[in-house]
Amino acid sequence: MRQSKLFTKTSKENPKDEQSKNAQLLERAGFIYKNSAGIYTILPLGWRVIQKIAAIIREEINAIGGQEMLMQAMVDKHYLKATGRWDIDIGFKIITAKNPEPSFVLGWTHEEVVTEIAARFINSYRDLPLAVYQIQTKFRNEARAKSGILRGREFLMKDLYSFHADERDLLEYYEKAKQAYFKIFERCGLRTYYTLAGGGDFTAGNTHEFQVLAPVGEDVTYYCEKCGYAENKEISKLKAGDKCPGCGGKIGEANSIEVGNIFPLGTKYSEALGLAYADEKGNRQPVVMGSYGIGLGRMMGAIVEIHNDDKGIIWPEAVAPFKVHLIALEGAESEADKFYDKLIKAGIDVFYDDRAYATAGEKFNDADLIGIPCRLVISKKTLENDGVEIKKRFDKIGEIAKMDATIDILSK
Repeated sequence: MRQSKLFTKTSKENPKDEQSKNAQLLERAGFIYKNSAGIYTILPLGWRVIQKIAAIIREEINAIGGQEMLMQAMVDKHYLKATGRWDIDIGFKIITAKNPEPSFVLGWTHEEVVTEIAARFINSYRDLPLAVYQIQTKFRNEARAKSGILRGREFLMKDLYSFHADERDLLEYYEKAKQAYFKIFERCGLRTYYTLAGGGDFTAGNTHEFQVLAPVGEDVTYYCEKCGYAENKEISKLKAGDKCPGCGGKIGEANSIEVGNIFPLGTKYSEALGLAYADEKGNRQPVVMGSYGIGLGRMMGAIVEIHNDDKGIIWPEAVAPFKVHLIALEGAESEADKFYDKLIKAGIDVFYDDRAYATAGEKFNDADLIGIPCRLVISKKTLENDGVEIKKRFDKIGEIAKMDATIDILSK
């Protein structure tokens, strides 16, 4: 893609109403646009990152048997009435001139919906276990929408739901989901702590969160510096400096960002909505359920909070909007155009700064701000050596390499 054709432009100044690093950098670099508090448009560069995150999620969730679907955004009142969650003050309820009493809410969760759907197709123990998921926009009336895209009123979420004959089978799948989550976050450049937490409005028992330690985080996590055991402060009896109950290691305390969670739902929703199966003896039993969430936008924000410097974002390669950022300097535009075409033909994902009106300094500053992992520069100096300067985003200096050799390296 040519940078001269990009829908957005970069900005030198931080947005006045944003305090968090993720919002400042993502807005300045043209990845997101703030429409109002807690509501952002994902712009072309940001959408490429979200698509990379979504692809990783799909690979790992499909690998543990998840089947992708898409549920409705407008949720009928009867679903949430069945579980007593209609009156929870978190949803955006819909009223019209003809019907001032709300009968729908914009979906803030889909446990009830998927349970009723499953009741149509699950009848026997032979139908279990099953797992379905979606990647869909959620709407929540957050009273304190802040921290950029870490806490929003409208956001993209992957929600997975599993259905089981008994608690044992649920716990086996719960462990598979846990390991899949670790793989997802590691591939996206995030170190997470598997953290014991409360159930909130989803389930009465304890659940687990995946927390990334970061100063901007709104949660507080107590974690073992030796074995990685962790608990959310809201339910924890641990304190900083205590010994870990499991390994005796030292307990640390840090702010953290919740990027995922998993819930053992039990039979709460299946009993409320009539989801049951016939066991081997023909007796009707309630289906045991689990749910598993990941916020894609929140992940993007957490990645930026962790991977940045004083110049801008440093994207991990797996989620970067492009693999390389090619820059043409004055006097080398013709050769840079030819090299760009070669990169495209080689199947290399390239962002090409071909802007004739931008100075070399502006191009370098924008490249650092946008944060693509590898920068390629073609100039009069590099052409003297029939080469291109290669510089990793986190390196201070680059090196000259032959053009053909560069394509071979990048193609691997």
